[in-house]
Amino acid sequence: MAKSSPNLSWCKARLGNDMNWWVSEISDPIHWDTEGLGIIDPKQFQCIIDLIEPLYDYGFLNEYLDKAFYAFAIEKIEPDKTIQIKRTQESILECEEQFFALPDIIDEEKGPYADFLDHISKLRIKMLNASLDVAQKISVDELEESIREEQNKEYMEGRNTHYFSEIKAILEYIPEGFEIDNEDAPEKNEDRDAPLLDEISDINEDLEEDIETDDTMKWEEEEEEDASDDNYGETTSPPEE
Repeated sequence: MAKSSPNLSWCKARLGNDMNWWVSEISDPIHWDTEGLGIIDPKQFQCIIDLIEPLYDYGFLNEYLDKAFYAFAIEKIEPDKTIQIKRTQESILECEEQFFALPDIIDEEKGPYADFLDHISKLRIKMLNASLDVAQKISVDELEESIREEQNKEYMEGRNTHYFSEIKAILEYIPEGFEIDNEDAPEKNEDRDAPLLDEISDINEDLEEDIETDDTMKWEEEEEEDASDDNYGETTSPPEE
């Protein structure tokens, strides 16, 4: 599906118990199954950008990131705490609003998101082999096997693997028994892609301020009113006969 396709124009998302956002409704149900369909929030996307940063020294190309995701801007917050988000046609690298990122998984094996995962997997392994003192070079197959094992574990536990968790697992992968010395890690370039980094903020705090008072808060208000009534009865003298 082309980026300009009008079929994918909006979706609704809910915050799960795992503190990840999941799509509950979408404008293009023919091509998208909402069962287990995660969406990446602004805070998570910034985390991805930060983790990608060292890979630029090993050949990371922005075009993989740009093609892999659809950007959705926040439109409104519903009373049930779901959010309505609207598709923006801007490049995800140029979007100036807070946005949610939906991976392009129409073709899970050969699509843009699959290409993105393959790109960062190869570069992560390239970086590890350059940074770690290993007798035998680490392979992409080892990384992929580790990721599959974790995903299979989540599946057996009845949990869906969120896309943020999948990407983060790749970008933070280190073979068992090794660690990366921060002093030897590539320095972060604060100026690279600065507009994107500057515009992304933590959406979860904003939502907490905007979402209407829930029933728990109402119960607290009722308890305060009852306490006030009790105090009134204690301090008010009965009328004289």
